[in-house]
Amino acid sequence: MSQPEKSPPSSAAPEPKSPAAIAPPDKKASAPGGGLAPLVRELIRPYRTGLIVVFAAMLVETGMSLAAPWPLKVILDNVVGHHKLPEWLAWINDLPIAHDKMGLALVAGLMVVLIALISAVAGYIANYYTESVGQWVANDLRLRVYHHLQRLSLSYYDTHQTGNLLSTITDDVITIQNFASSATLGILIDLLTIVGMLGLMFWLDWDFALIAVGVTPFLLLFVSRFKKAVKKATHEVRHRQSDIVAVVQQGLGSMRTVEAFGREQLEETRLGEASHATVEAALKARRVKSLLSPVVNLTVAICTAIVLWRGAALILSGAMTIGALTVFLAYLSKFFKPVQDLAKMTNTIAQASVGLDRIRAILNTEVVIPEKPNATDPGTVQGKIVLEHIAFAYDPESPVLRDVNLTVEPGQRVGIVGPTGGGKSTVVSLIPRFYDPTSGRVSLDGIDLRDFKLAALRRQIGYVLQDTVLFRGTVRENIAYGRPGATNEEIEKAAQLANADEFIAKMPHGYDTLVGERGSTLSGGQRQRIGIARAIVRNSPILLLDEPTAALDTESEKLVMEALERLMKGRTVITIAHRLSTIRDADKIVVLKDGVVAEEGTHDQLLARNGVYAELYHIQSGTGDAAAAPAAAASPSPA
Repeated sequence: MSQPEKSPPSSAAPEPKSPAAIAPPDKKASAPGGGLAPLVRELIRPYRTGLIVVFAAMLVETGMSLAAPWPLKVILDNVVGHHKLPEWLAWINDLPIAHDKMGLALVAGLMVVLIALISAVAGYIANYYTESVGQWVANDLRLRVYHHLQRLSLSYYDTHQTGNLLSTITDDVITIQNFASSATLGILIDLLTIVGMLGLMFWLDWDFALIAVGVTPFLLLFVSRFKKAVKKATHEVRHRQSDIVAVVQQGLGSMRTVEAFGREQLEETRLGEASHATVEAALKARRVKSLLSPVVNLTVAICTAIVLWRGAALILSGAMTIGALTVFLAYLSKFFKPVQDLAKMTNTIAQASVGLDRIRAILNTEVVIPEKPNATDPGTVQGKIVLEHIAFAYDPESPVLRDVNLTVEPGQRVGIVGPTGGGKSTVVSLIPRFYDPTSGRVSLDGIDLRDFKLAALRRQIGYVLQDTVLFRGTVRENIAYGRPGATNEEIEKAAQLANADEFIAKMPHGYDTLVGERGSTLSGGQRQRIGIARAIVRNSPILLLDEPTAALDTESEKLVMEALERLMKGRTVITIAHRLSTIRDADKIVVLKDGVVAEEGTHDQLLARNGVYAELYHIQSGTGDAAAAPAAAASPSPA
């Protein structure tokens, strides 16, 4: 039998191949208030064949459930009792083994086994294909959410906890998976079972059937009244569970700092508080959910009692057989089971709705750096960067940049300095379009950055940050991170130019040595040199340096500066500097203060002006004089 599942994408492939996984979310499906159905339909559409198999298997299983009580009726009425078989079962009398009552009993026993066998096979097929479809639905949804997260502006991550996002990609996706695969079909089968049971019960005894029909609307009304309360309680539980993930993720990710300051007890207290809040929310939710089963069970018991009382009277009067009452009681019990399942499904639907709300909150987020439909590839660039009347604010009430004008010529080395909070990192973040300015224009070779394809623009830019982030993998993979197609020769040549080859060669497996998470097994200088090698391999005409030597000792700084000198040759370089000695030889130094360009010029020119730069320089070098002292007292200290 063919399987509905597709082959998973190769782990070596750079991107997932599943169209469902990477397609942009359907706006109609993910619109607020759109409910579960549109998104579920969209997710399961690629797996229609598998779902048809599941549905057919469930129909067979339901049919066997409807047939299950009849062999018992044959035993009670036609073997133990003295009634004739119903006309639609009269064919049993023609079987060779059914020549007497024991033969008839044998047929009834074989029917039980056959019904169980068919039901078991159908159940296996349904469960197997349901799990297969569910897993691929989760895969597609998980990749879709992650695809969207990868394209959000950095401003989104400035205001959202990583732990909460992790919880959504894992727990909430699994909740939607369960609903999309099993719960959806389960609801449909339950409805079909209810219809089938009602039909058979009306055929057996219509006034008995009215008992069940009369109670059902009140039962469903009771369930619907609890829907909002259950969803609200479930939402609170999921929120608290996300807090646990956030606390653990933050604590484990900062373990070196935690242990350095001896704050293990504080982190344990934070987790204890989050866990305690989760327990309270879960117990509150349980109090609401626990009302459903007792009410349904009590209703079933009352209906069963009425049927037993009425059925006994009919049997005594000869109007009904014991077998018929047994079948009816079996159907009555089976009738209320799907009703109970639908009642309990309120909790499943509530959980899926909450998960969908959290997923939709991500998919509907439009804090995305936009790309024009007719955006172009920059091609070969000269490297001239111009910022014209740039204003920017992370918070509208607290502007970071007010009116920045800056020109960087091709091949020029520009240093950006200034007091803390002056907007240095923000200016550099606008060049690769990590953010877009609130107003103004940033251009590359005279063309607005917004006219370029985003990925193509960023390929023109190399980075060396203050704290180079290394990923779990080999040294070779980390160096080639910005250019996966780099050859081994290019990687090793880049390491040599970055003064990294010497320490890499001493590692247990050389370039194939695994690096710990975030490069924790390497020193700061070693991480920086791998970061420089990564930038060399990328070979971009524009280079952004964010204080690459700030945290290094003198020896490491010397090696890193030598590597940077090789890296910067022939490129347009913009360096953020707190340590002014690192940009002393820059072609131009730009001083940012209070969101504007306060000064610009060479090191000597700025010292001669005796302004903000001179003040910062004298403070750092300890060469303050009578002229510099008043300025130093009036201006903020450098970062």
